[in-house]
Amino acid sequence: MKIAMVGQFPPHIGGVGVHIHSLAKKLVKNGDEVFVITYPHKNIENIDGINVIGTKGPNIGGLRSLFFVLFGTIQLINTIRKYDIDIIHGHYLYPAGLVAVLAGIFTKKQVYVTSHGSDMFCLYPQHKFMQPILKFVLKHADVILAVSEALKEEILKVNIPNIENKTKIYWNSVDVDKFHPNEKAKFKKELKIPANQPMILFVGNIIKRKNVVTLLKAKQLMKENCTLVVVGGGPLLNKLKKRVCDEKIANVIFTGPRNDIENIIPSADLLILPSYSESFGLVLIEALACGKPVIGSNVGGIKEIITKDVGLLIDPKNPKDLANAIDLILSDDELRSKFKLNARKRAMDFAEAEIPYYN
Repeated sequence: MKIAMVGQFPPHIGGVGVHIHSLAKKLVKNGDEVFVITYPHKNIENIDGINVIGTKGPNIGGLRSLFFVLFGTIQLINTIRKYDIDIIHGHYLYPAGLVAVLAGIFTKKQVYVTSHGSDMFCLYPQHKFMQPILKFVLKHADVILAVSEALKEEILKVNIPNIENKTKIYWNSVDVDKFHPNEKAKFKKELKIPANQPMILFVGNIIKRKNVVTLLKAKQLMKENCTLVVVGGGPLLNKLKKRVCDEKIANVIFTGPRNDIENIIPSADLLILPSYSESFGLVLIEALACGKPVIGSNVGGIKEIITKDVGLLIDPKNPKDLANAIDLILSDDELRSKFKLNARKRAMDFAEAEIPYYN
């Protein structure tokens, strides 16, 4: 079978790209031929037997999505015609999902779309002008995949005819060979953090929804001595750096974006995801696969991942709650050992990238 996927893909950094890459590798291993239509980038190349096609157009924040709808749809239609594609699969309802649906209507091909969360949790409720577009995508997709139960419930609320019958759960997965415990990890040494000082870690986009500001407030309230490392880039990065400087918050390091997360997490003592909303939380299962305790907000897909055996759930609006949770894990050796012991076992629940039932 020949499948054309649309969306973020390496060298672009992000959870959606990781998801598409994992699924595409599984399909190639299964004997399928995979083409990925992704955003413009100067370092686009085929990897792992996957045919990667970058689109044209300026890669400008704010306008990138509009250009991708135009050039992505043209490129996808050309790819379908050239290679006789069987299935189109758009990842993220807009713009990739819209590109997939438009090409599907034009070429009469079956269309799958995966909602990855912020499209329904943020884009849909916060931007009314986007609602007709997202409804159009959901209406015209043949199959809708949601990465968590919480996300599926949000999709069903849109109340489009037949939406319940064509919406299915499709969990994200983690590569447990790539993400694993590594006592020889050198990231802590790279940052010159003392070997005996705990390192707590955030990995993700520095945007409002990820709620790094509450993590910084919690750092000020904590009793335990540790270094907070924030890995990622985004529009709030410089503002948060200034806040740390102005408020003299001790032992906080911003690394900016990194593409070697599998080499970073093993050096941490604890990973934290304090998001206001989250459909799944891929970095959580990556941390669990590395044998790390986790703390996450009691929201969305996060509460479907974190069990009482591997970590703690907190109120994302309460810095003191988060500070207490961090202090508890860092100070309680028995609890921390229990979380570490069970972490990789929990990650194995997400270890196999299932192939959607394409037909």
